[in-house]
Order: sequence, then structure tokens, then C-alpha cells
Amino acid sequence: MPNEDAAYLEALLAPIRVSRSYRPRFGRRSAAGLAFADFRSLYAADPFYSWLGLDTRTMYAAHRAAGGVTSLYRQIGIGCERLVRTVLGDTFSLPEEATRWSYKVAEPSSGPRPSSRQRVVSLDAGLPLDRIPDSEHRRRVESWLTRCADSLDIDRRLVASLRTIVFEIRQGYKSKDSKRQLADIANAAAAYTQCCLPCLLVLSRQIDEDVASRYRANRWLVLTGVTGLDDPLRSTYDFMAEVVGFDLAAFFSRHTDTLRSEIDGVVRTLLETRSPD
Repeated sequence: MPNEDAAYLEALLAPIRVSRSYRPRFGRRSAAGLAFADFRSLYAADPFYSWLGLDTRTMYAAHRAAGGVTSLYRQIGIGCERLVRTVLGDTFSLPEEATRWSYKVAEPSSGPRPSSRQRVVSLDAGLPLDRIPDSEHRRRVESWLTRCADSLDIDRRLVASLRTIVFEIRQGYKSKDSKRQLADIANAAAAYTQCCLPCLLVLSRQIDEDVASRYRANRWLVLTGVTGLDDPLRSTYDFMAEVVGFDLAAFFSRHTDTLRSEIDGVVRTLLETRSPD
């Protein structure tokens, strides 16, 4: 195993293991969720649910599995974000703070006067060209950036000002959540005002084409988990191999047994009808 692989595996798997302890909340505010005993007390005290037999251990397990799988996908996304950001930092010799990107936006005013409060909006990763110490690495990224701008039909006068690539990293994008899309479109607009190219980097092939088209129309570069294209403007894995210089597909391939075993363990735990209280 390459020396850095152990750290990369841990960056990916640590969030995934969190899903083992998932407990459904059943509409309660408890951050930790409800254990079976709490669920049983809640549902058994409700005459209607008790009459229908919804206060059983099997029903609790079904709730835990349903919410737990959603949690698992979410944690896979967090793990992918940490993995890619760590690889970018290591490959381009960047400090951790340089691989993050955020901007401030004014909070909406609740009264007649403009609000002076601001909130910070963060994207998952950043790659600032001016902070890449190796000139050959920097030229490689700059060349790719120029090709991206051409593919997105960005005015050449703007291209020279783009000095950072900012990433939203997803394991997949199967939702058509319009609120999420509008937020990302706003993020892209903010990125361009700060001389950044926004890139949606998806690890799987699971993205709705209508969503992908909308992002591209709003000048997002969209990379997905297709393989065999030899196209770093379309494929996450070609981008990582050819532009970043790290073969992410090979990393996943050589550790597939470990990854499968970890995921299987999480899913089996979520499907157990008996859950530790």
C-alpha cells in the first residue's frame, strides 16, 4: 500500500463509520436520536400507533434502516469531500487552509433598514493557482483551466483573471431540489466575482442530466464519475489523474475489498432488528 493511502482511506471511511450509530429521531429534538426503549415508550403511549402494532422492535429497525441509509449516503459524501481535499493539499503541497474556500454574504433584512450582519458560505474545496509552488504543476492546471473556460464559453478577457478553482464535491446528485440548485447557482456567481472557476465534482455517475445541464448553463464545470473517456473536462477520474496527478480510480480499485467490507458492516448494523439502547 502506498504510504499516503492509509491516510486517504481514513479520510473517506471515518465519516462513513458514523452511520453505524444512527438512530431515528421520530420528530423529537434529540440530536442522538431515540434508542429502542425510548421509541417503545413513545409509540406504546400513543393509542392509535399501539392499536396498529407500530410500537414493535421490527418497526423500529425499519425506521433505523431507512434513515440510516440516507445518513450513509450523506457520510459517503462527507468522506469524498475530505478525501479529495486531502489529495489536493498533498499533491500540490498546499497547507490545509489553502484548500478551503468561502465568501461572505449579507443576511436578509427583517426590517426597513439594510442588515449589517453577514454569514459565511463555504464550498467543499479550493485550488488557488498562485499558491502551487511547483511551476510545472501550476502550468498544467492553468492549461486545463483555459480549456474549461473555452468549453463553458467564458469570455477570454475573463479567463486570465481566474486564479482559483472552487469545488462542490458530491458522491452523487440524484435530487432535483430546486433550493439546493439555486444556492449553487448563487455560489457560482459569487465565485466568478472573486476570480474563481466553480466546479461540481461528482464521484459517481449518478446525476440527473437536467440538473447537470442547468449547472453548465450557469457556468459550472460539471465532472462526473464516468471512466474511459480520457476527458478531464467531463470525467472526475480523468481530471484527478491528468490534472491533479493522482489516480483516484486506481485508489478506489486497489482498496475495493476494504471499502466494500466497511460499507457492508454499516448496512448490516442498520438492518439488525436488535439495536443497543
